[in-house]
Amino acid sequence: MARSRVPAAVGTIVFFVVAPGGTAGLVPWLITRWEGDAPEWARATGAAIVLAGALLVVAAFAQFVLEGRGTPAPVAPTQELVVGGLYRWVRNPMYLGVSAAIGGQAVMFASVGVGLWLAVFVLATTTFTLVYEEPTLRRTYGASYDAYAAAVPRWRPRVTPWRAPEDRAGP
Repeated sequence: MARSRVPAAVGTIVFFVVAPGGTAGLVPWLITRWEGDAPEWARATGAAIVLAGALLVVAAFAQFVLEGRGTPAPVAPTQELVVGGLYRWVRNPMYLGVSAAIGGQAVMFASVGVGLWLAVFVLATTTFTLVYEEPTLRRTYGASYDAYAAAVPRWRPRVTPWRAPEDRAGP
């Protein structure tokens, strides 16, 4: 890992533990104590959804260290706009992954409380995205963010990965 990426990696790990760890780990645990009355098929389905969500979150966080030289935390933003990896398909893979992990736990534990927490989380992240995150990215990265936002959907993944204009130049 390049020397300049060490602080980004440390910051990203800390933010990972606090943000997704809190919203997709601690809060569902406080609600369910990871116990529930779901049938075996629901537990298996929920666990698969949790795993898929967790993998999305880990891959999205790793992209910040690899590409952005910064963290996903608003207090320590990236030096570069992160548009590689999962971000080529969808603008908010972290929120989608955390939502999947929370939703999977709602299924896994047959928990209405965790389902309600999912609704609160989705409302909060959508509001944060629209009110703070996107305007900040527009101010920070200008035309490059505008081009990216126009090509890559906020929540629904693209069918094919987006390539930045500078990646499209031929040999």
